[in-house]
Amino acid sequence: MELGTAVPRDLSRSAEKNTQHPSREALRIKQAMEAEKHFRESFEEAFNIQQAMLPTGPLRLSSVEVKYKYRPAYVFSGDFLDYFPIGDSNLMGLYLGDVVGKGMPAALYAALAVGTLCGIHKRGESPAAVLKFLNRRLCNRNVGGRYCSVQYAVLDRTSRQLRFGNAGLNPRPILISEAGACELGGGGFPCGMFDDVPYDVYTAQLSAGDTVLFSTDGLIEAQDHAGEPFTVERLLEVCEKNRHEAPEILLDRVFDAVDAHTRADFLRDDMTAAALRID
Repeated sequence: MELGTAVPRDLSRSAEKNTQHPSREALRIKQAMEAEKHFRESFEEAFNIQQAMLPTGPLRLSSVEVKYKYRPAYVFSGDFLDYFPIGDSNLMGLYLGDVVGKGMPAALYAALAVGTLCGIHKRGESPAAVLKFLNRRLCNRNVGGRYCSVQYAVLDRTSRQLRFGNAGLNPRPILISEAGACELGGGGFPCGMFDDVPYDVYTAQLSAGDTVLFSTDGLIEAQDHAGEPFTVERLLEVCEKNRHEAPEILLDRVFDAVDAHTRADFLRDDMTAAALRID
């Protein structure tokens, strides 16, 4: 037998494997790249959907202005917020909520809560009725271990009377006026925790120049390196010192004060606040 006229069977099979291996490896790489691309696109779409659950900007109506500031701890947040005129009336509504937990699971539950709130025909219903409806819907869904704290408020821009309900969200709404800063109303049970619980309606008579701050507990529970939280008391102090400031500046001062307290490079919880100012 001349050299090179035949190849042993085991060498032939080895060569066959070597020629097939690159194509299988290329296929695996292609599949991995496609999976990564799909994940990035899905992640970006989910982020955009969550952003759509927030106001597109400030609200400016006759005699009232509302602005907000939002800072998630992670890419996705369990905080949710909206404010809106109610029909052709002189009423405007505002809700602010905080889902227990963080990240994507909290954001999905927030979407459920927002979808429910948006499904309520907004005709200036009592805040207690809105919260009761939301609580019943979330309890029916029965997502184990998930619930949300919510404040729902309705402002009559003619009489300047604010009516609101509180489903367990702290801090309570803060009235900022010439007299200083103080919390309004009481508490209540979070929505989605217990079936058929009652909610109270609180009222506050506002005056020109007054501001009401709505915020989630991410602000008052933000801790410094020693574990000391920012607290409601510090929040009230900042609000009182800046009681004459426009909503945007007030919000900046509040968040700056929290940052100065924590001196942290990352957030432990989502932080959201809205300032409603009466002209």
